[in-house]
Amino acid sequence: MIQDINIELSLEITTTMIKKFLKLFLIIDFGVIFFCLLQDNMIWLVNTQSAFFSSIVITFGSYLGYKRNIEKRVENAQVDTDEPDSIDKIEDPFDLYSEINEKEELSKEEIKEIILEEKKKLRNPVATVKNTIFSAGGFASLYRIFGYILLVAAFFYLNNNQLFSAIPFLFGLLIVPLITIIYSFFIKSTSGE
Repeated sequence: MIQDINIELSLEITTTMIKKFLKLFLIIDFGVIFFCLLQDNMIWLVNTQSAFFSSIVITFGSYLGYKRNIEKRVENAQVDTDEPDSIDKIEDPFDLYSEINEKEELSKEEIKEIILEEKKKLRNPVATVKNTIFSAGGFASLYRIFGYILLVAAFFYLNNNQLFSAIPFLFGLLIVPLITIIYSFFIKSTSGE
């Protein structure tokens, strides 16, 4: 019940953030369109818009793929009442305090040994491969693949019709990731994190 409420709240927050990013992308893109029309440079306009649209499709395809992957994991998750809650996992990610509470005091060597054992668990190649397989649905989503196909098709279309120009194409392609990075950095710096 609580987990469902947290998922719904998280999806609502994510949807709000997606709408903010989309508005920001469109504002910047309209600025690029206005600049290209003002300069009467149709080569820049066609290249930036082809790359921008492809970049948007790839980005949102990635989002949808990972969202679906997370929803599947949540559906398949089994709730264990003995498992520590989320706050305990954040405060004690290696579950060190439960072992310390069992004994009154641990020596430095025992603490180092516990930490080394936990680090070995994190470096487990089997767990890494397993996690990669489970998350493959996110990075191999059909929407994302469609975005890459669209990007390649736009490149070949522009190149075959002698309209391709590398600088505006890269500029259009980089609008989405650069705005995302700048906006995310701005959010973190204003929230004090």
